Amino acid sequence: MHRTIAIAVVSLAMAGFTFAAAIPAHNIYGNYVEARTADVYTGPCFANAEVGLVGQLAVFGWKVTKGTWQGVDLDGMSVVGVVRAHHTLGDVFESAYPVKAVMIVDSRANTEQRLALQSFAKHMAGDLLQDVVRVDYQPIELTFADDNIHSMKANLTAGNLAKITTRALSEGDHICRNEEVWYRPLTKLDHAMPAYALANQFQGQGLDTTWRSPDKRSAFIGSFVTESE
Repeated sequence: MHRTIAIAVVSLAMAGFTFAAAIPAHNIYGNYVEARTADVYTGPCFANAEVGLVGQLAVFGWKVTKGTWQGVDLDGMSVVGVVRAHHTLGDVFESAYPVKAVMIVDSRANTEQRLALQSFAKHMAGDLLQDVVRVDYQPIELTFADDNIHSMKANLTAGNLAKITTRALSEGDHICRNEEVWYRPLTKLDHAMPAYALANQFQGQGLDTTWRSPDKRSAFIGSFVTESE
């Protein structure tokens, strides 16, 4: 049986995970998950063995709890980014660019919401989503179980194109005993926590590759709050 370990969050701007209280009405906020093909919580021996070889592929997604973007209500909507980079994402010694991206937009969204979700994702991810080669519209389910950030689990499915399933890191995930947060999250977050990816896959088109990269310390879960445009 796994025993959950307490790990310091990457950053903490406010108490609580979804920040439901005391958020200005002009803000947009919600939850986030990502998974890469390299460990993000790891020791130098593992990181040095992976850098330049893996970690150039990632899936990440946002679930808007409440808020508007460019005047469009996005309550309950989700959007997913999938990227293929030139080099390991997050390596401080070599650029990951150029980066090609696919976006998967919540199929429940109307025309205005679809455009707003794409704009919001590009704002949050910055240069990672500047070269979008394909946009798909799929039913997206993004759920977070457990209110405790240290034991929270996330599950993301975007049709049959992308999937992430995470669990909290446990004592058994400490292999070399000097692990730390080696790479920071790919997008702007207020509160983030490394997690274990039970599933991380992309089976769509547009990036000239597909992948399944399960069972790695390669995920983050987090929350975001930003001023609406």
